[in-house]
Amino acid sequence: MSRASDSRSQRLRLGLTWRVVTLTSLLLVALAVLFTYLSYTNLTRQFTASRQEQIERQQRELEFAIRRSENGLQQLAGLIAASPDLGPALRRPTLPSSAAELSPDLASLWPSLQLEAGVERMLVYDDQAGLVMALGGEPDQQAPSRYTRWMTTVMREERPLSPLECAPQCRQYAVVPVLADGGSSGALLLSRSLADVTRQTRDISTSEVALISLVASDDQGPGNQAERQLPDWQGRVQAVTNAPHSLALLRQASRKRSLEDLARTPLRMQQDGRHLELSAVPLTSSSGTRAPAYFVLMSDITTQIHAIQLDTRTQMIASLFGWLSAELLLLAILLRPMARLRRVASVLPLLARGGFSQARDALPLAPRRLPDEIDVLEASTLTLADHLERLQQQVSQRGEELARRIEELARERDFISSLIDTAQVYILTQDEEGRIDMINAYLEQQLSCPSRELLGRRFDDIFDAALEASTPGSSRLQEERTLTLPDGELRTIIWYHSPLLGRDSTSLARISVGLDITERKAAESRLTWLAERDPLTELYNRRFFLESLRRALSRGEHGAVMLLDLDQFKEVNELSGHHAGDRMLHTVARLLQQEYAHRGVIARLGGDEFALLLNGVDEDHAIRIAQHLNQLFESLGFVAEGRRHRITASIGIVPFPSEGATPADLMASADVAMYKAKASNLQRWHLLATLENARDELNERVYWVDRIRRALVDGDFVLMVQPIVKLEDRSIRHYEVLLRLRDDDGSLISPARFIPVAEHSGQIVAIDRWVLHHCVHALARLDGISLAVNLSGQSLHDEGLKQFLADLLETSQADPHHLVLEVTETAAVTDFSTARGVLQSVRDLGCRTALDDFGVGFSSFHYLGQLPVDYIKIDGSFIRSLATSPDSRVIVKAVSDIATGFGKQAVAEFVDQEALIPLLSSYNIAYGQGYHLGRPVPFEEVFDFNPVNNTHHGK
Repeated sequence: MSRASDSRSQRLRLGLTWRVVTLTSLLLVALAVLFTYLSYTNLTRQFTASRQEQIERQQRELEFAIRRSENGLQQLAGLIAASPDLGPALRRPTLPSSAAELSPDLASLWPSLQLEAGVERMLVYDDQAGLVMALGGEPDQQAPSRYTRWMTTVMREERPLSPLECAPQCRQYAVVPVLADGGSSGALLLSRSLADVTRQTRDISTSEVALISLVASDDQGPGNQAERQLPDWQGRVQAVTNAPHSLALLRQASRKRSLEDLARTPLRMQQDGRHLELSAVPLTSSSGTRAPAYFVLMSDITTQIHAIQLDTRTQMIASLFGWLSAELLLLAILLRPMARLRRVASVLPLLARGGFSQARDALPLAPRRLPDEIDVLEASTLTLADHLERLQQQVSQRGEELARRIEELARERDFISSLIDTAQVYILTQDEEGRIDMINAYLEQQLSCPSRELLGRRFDDIFDAALEASTPGSSRLQEERTLTLPDGELRTIIWYHSPLLGRDSTSLARISVGLDITERKAAESRLTWLAERDPLTELYNRRFFLESLRRALSRGEHGAVMLLDLDQFKEVNELSGHHAGDRMLHTVARLLQQEYAHRGVIARLGGDEFALLLNGVDEDHAIRIAQHLNQLFESLGFVAEGRRHRITASIGIVPFPSEGATPADLMASADVAMYKAKASNLQRWHLLATLENARDELNERVYWVDRIRRALVDGDFVLMVQPIVKLEDRSIRHYEVLLRLRDDDGSLISPARFIPVAEHSGQIVAIDRWVLHHCVHALARLDGISLAVNLSGQSLHDEGLKQFLADLLETSQADPHHLVLEVTETAAVTDFSTARGVLQSVRDLGCRTALDDFGVGFSSFHYLGQLPVDYIKIDGSFIRSLATSPDSRVIVKAVSDIATGFGKQAVAEFVDQEALIPLLSSYNIAYGQGYHLGRPVPFEEVFDFNPVNNTHHGK
């Protein structure tokens, strides 16, 4: 149990508040991360789209720059070819040998073309495609053969040509015809490098630009350094802006992606803490032909990336701040309600352990203006504590009776349990038609038949239906059947059927498990018998008797109810022991069974009470039966322990249905009639119809039950005190508390009027607790005064008395030594073991005890030494006659001597004259009580306050 509690405490260590906070925190953090991620993704997507638009714009600007450079070179070539002296010069039979001879204007223009237009070379061809003049380039540099092809094409078609080539240098060419006399007299070729286009693009796009040629070159001049070679791209950097920074970036990019992939998808990189983006644009001429070269654009996107990261961090910080604020608010909202909820949770284990007062102390129910669900829960918990406490008290009161019943049933239960635990099991399988196709060995053994003879037979042919007919392929999952063994024994088997797994779901094949419940059936019949019978006498019990009476009334039958109570049965128990009393009860029951079992229902109601339900019997017949019963009892000679006991009974007779319409009314009337019979000196039976005032007496008893209940609630009881005087010096430090009931007119009612009714109805226990409650609280306010409180015989069976008294002493802080609890000798001797246990438990709390009315019982001196009491109160019948009766003097002196020998103090009751005091002192009796020493007076007249309503009274 402790391990289970420890494990539960470990599981409950993380409280509900922190679970809610943790779960909401996880949710809010997840949402913050999600929203931040979505924002980051959206910003990145927008930035990517913006960059894609910018790259496309840069590509258009680059193409526009190439087209513009191409058109400008072509226009420049056209202007030179249109020189007035160039065309006629090419028509001469003898071509000039120098540029000045060919065209003086062209020769003077060449330096300006180189410096301002960036023209690297100018070639002039005649109409036979022969090179006439070459300006620029190396002096001995030969014109490539492709130039001749271009010249031939231009002169043939008489239209300009703008080729673009990288072999290995990337240059733009402009080839135009030289016209003279309406025809082509030759052609002019201009070329310049694309490096100027690279610089122009850099100025326009603000991005670094590199021109990369993919044609291998063997030129090792100063313009072809090794650092411009890009082996991974198999190319060379022809032109680049910001060379120190750009060349390193290009080498790094060439190792990550090819130029073709770079032309399709930009590449983002980091260098020296900067974010860069590279994109490639293929070099294309105006005619649409692609050259083996690419322009690479290198853009710095650090500012945009940092802006995106800053926005993302800002949103994340704002989200986390919102999460933290929400959690703090949630924690502030939940902290107090969850603390109250934990307090309720801590109280529930106390209820499980029976700590009802601790639970009430832990949950003070304070009224709230706006109650919430936890207030309802706390109130429900307190209500539950009250219900459980009342239920525990009821269970405690019936515990002893239930223990006896459980002990009687334990043997039957153990027998049935052993049968079930050791029972064998029948197992078989059936096909769709209900034929057996497998059995286990135990079934084969029980049937004493080989399995081969059972396989294939129908289940219904071997096992007969016990309750209803069984059909082949029945879908019932549980049924009872009978089995006849080879020796003729009939066994009852309960079968549990289940579909066979692994087959078609619509198949009726099933596996059947059978349990032999023959013994269980027999045990169930025995338990049914025990539920209706009295185990001691084997007669019917009270429950069955009342049910039979109810059925007789519902059927409209008439007859008589007879209630029998054995006279002086307690004397048999005291003189001969309880076993003799049980034997007497069994003898009476056997007599009743023999004589009247055929006439009706005979039951033992409990203790020494019997009841007869006689159908069809009139009043005269019932009287004759009662008289006959008394004669039979008189004739019985019952002997136990060498003593002969006379058996007599008081019989109450009630005809029905004339005297009651319900079993409760009839039994109450029979109880009244039985008590009248017991009080009668003429006869031992009474018929209710002959009692003129029986109904009034019943009504009076009902009145007193309700009046006592109201007095307990409204505080109508009055506490009186009578002094117990120390005879040596007539000092008073000890009072006995007496009880009165205040009537509606203010007068006080004697306890003789209501105590018998309270004892009969069971209210006497509540009265005892009421008196104890107010007396203990009064003791807390008294100094050196002792109070004696009488306990009824029924309170000796109140299992909660010790705890009630302990709680009362603890809460009131009263001194338990000044509380004296008195029990009568009759109550103590009737149930000696219980009385001794209760008195000892009270003394363990520090209280003192007294034995009241001592000397009237049969076995007083025998029990005196065994009872844990401090005072012996000698019965007043001996004290009143002490001055005149020698027998009384002998008895009183003997009681005093025995009390002194056992270390107990004697108290003389009913001291009504001064002449008794010297006699009592001579017998060493220390205390006296009686009207001569002091009459009972209200509590407040002696102690100046009323303990019932805590009011103060002046003397």
